[in-house]
Formats: sequence, C-alpha cells, structure tokens
Amino acid sequence: MTVRVRFAPSPTGMFHVGGARSALQNWIFAQQNGGVFVLRIEDTDAARNRPEWTEGILSALDWIGIERGSYEGPYFQSTYAGEHTAAATRLYGEGRAYYCGCTRDEVIARTGNTHTGYDGFCRDRALGPGEGRALRFRTPDEGETVVVDMVRGEPTFENKLLEDFVIARSDGSAVFLLANVVDDMTMGITHVIRAEEHLPNTPKQQLLWEALGVKPPVWGHVPVIVNEKRQKLSKRRDKVALESYRDEGYLAAAMRNYLMLLGWAPSGDREIVPWSVVEEEFKLPEVSHSPAFFDVKKLRAFNGDYIRALDSEEFAAVCAPWLGGTDTIPAPPWEPAAFDSGVFAAVAPLAQTRIAVLSEIVDYVDFLFL
Repeated sequence: MTVRVRFAPSPTGMFHVGGARSALQNWIFAQQNGGVFVLRIEDTDAARNRPEWTEGILSALDWIGIERGSYEGPYFQSTYAGEHTAAATRLYGEGRAYYCGCTRDEVIARTGNTHTGYDGFCRDRALGPGEGRALRFRTPDEGETVVVDMVRGEPTFENKLLEDFVIARSDGSAVFLLANVVDDMTMGITHVIRAEEHLPNTPKQQLLWEALGVKPPVWGHVPVIVNEKRQKLSKRRDKVALESYRDEGYLAAAMRNYLMLLGWAPSGDREIVPWSVVEEEFKLPEVSHSPAFFDVKKLRAFNGDYIRALDSEEFAAVCAPWLGGTDTIPAPPWEPAAFDSGVFAAVAPLAQTRIAVLSEIVDYVDFLFL
C-alpha cells in the first residue's frame, strides 16, 4: 500500500501558520514512508474564495520547501460536486440517510436546550427531498466507533451519543463532513493528519467511510496552536499569516524548523538542528497532546540565530529584497543609485550580529546611503 496524505486548505484568507505546520507534518510523513503528498484546495465557499488566496497558498508552500511539482495536485474540491451528490444519493437510497425538515428553532422548542443536538424527530417520517429539507446521516443506535489515531491512541465514541448529522443541504450540495470524506476516498488517502479541533468530526466521518464501503484512513490529530494567553490562534486577534512573517524577514528555514518544534522535539537538548534531522527523527506518536504555544519572542530569537549562522554571501543575498524593495516589501528610504554594495559588505558583519529579522537591516545601514 502506498501512503497517501493530503493537505486541504481553503482559499478564504492568508495562509495560517497552523496550516503551514500541518502541511509540513504531512509532507515529512509522506517522505518518510515513500508516499505521496496531495494538495487539495477546498474551494466550495464561493462567496469567500479568491484566486489570489489560492496563489498565496501555493507561494507559501513553495517558501517553506513544499515546492510546486513535488506533490500531486492541486485538485479543487468544487470539481467533485458530482461525486459528492452521488454519495449522498447512495446513502439515502440504502436507507443510511433521511430527509429532515426541522429548523434549529423547532429542535430547540422540542428539547428545551440550545446545546442539545438533533433529536431524531424526522428519522422515521419517510420524508422525500423538498424545499427546506436537509439530508441527515442515520447514525447507529448501538456500539462504538473506535478511531485509530497515531497521536492519541484509540479514542472511542459511543454511537448513541452521536446525533444524526447533516450531510447535504436542501439544495443538494454536500456539507464539509461528506465532501471531505468523498474527496479523500476518490484520491485514495490512507492517512489523515490534521489539528485536534477536527477530532469531534472524526467518528462521524469514519461512519461515512464505512457506510460507503471503504476502509477508513489512519488518523493523526495534533494539538492546536495557542497564543500567550493559551487561546487558540485567531486570524482576528493574532498575527497568524505566514506571509506576514516572510515579508517581515523571517527565514524559511527558521520558520519551518520552529513550526515543527510546536509539540515535538528532536533528540538531545538541541532545538536548532539541520532540516535533515527533523525529516529523519519526526514521529507522530511522539507529538505532545497538549496545546502548542506559538511564542513570537522565541521565534524571533530563533530567527536571529539562523541569521547569524549565515555566511557573508548568504547574508547579503537574503538582505537584498529589503535593500532594494519588491512587490511585497517596501523600497528603502534611499535612492537606488545611492546604494553601494561594497559599503554594505563592510558593515554587514556587524549588522548581522544585531538583527533578529531581515527587515531591521534598513535601520542599521540607512545612514550610509541617505
């Protein structure tokens, strides 16, 4: 069996550092096992998708070392809508799903609890498709669903505690739970490595795999990344866009090494190790179960160490975008003709010992060229 993993981001914003960590973990796992890394763009949210976000995903992956041409894809989830609909139709035809016309307010009125899941009201009403009717999966009344997880062992879920969840909307379009499963089945995914926030969905998705007659993948749920207040990283509150770190002058080598150390550590007491060591030693069962703290101060110090490890030619090369400007990096305050590479080379060794991110190089040398 060929190991096949996937990374499946949505093009609805800038590339999250948590997504970058997930991509790296999947990438390394595939490399270690002679497998295939599949990139799938989950682009079914037409109202929020933007082409530039898709390009941003590809560019960010390039930057951290997962380069175009080295993986399978990208595939686009929207092109598999027919397969999603066929799976939903099959589950309904086999009695594994039923139509439900209940609104959330009606469920709350019956149960008297806003936190209670669906109560199964339409389970035996034999409704057909119609306006306002979603398709729900009929979860088993008995037994347990055991999730084989490379990080967490074998989490076990009582089926009777799983509500009959929606798999298709009233317009026939599949929701995430079903679309995700069908895509993974279609692409032959054998291992799903993702953040633990998805773990509550996993027994539901595993039931869908089994109902569709396919062996479920092996799972791996890694801890979420949190900020200094131990809150899950948020796009609205925290600096989470990988591109913003890149454009501030963090080195790709430092960033990808740091991301891999969130919840895991190489042997010995070293943190800065060659990437080949990370690729060789990383093991999912060794990943901590605790939330991983994204310490920006530590990342900054980490990056400074990487900068100081560069030789003079490498340092000049990585500083070049900030000394001349690019599409995403502002031009320095001096006139282009005023810059003298020889003068810069003379002061670069001193600046190299003092900066932590490459964007700071401008403030250290601007007096020479103004």
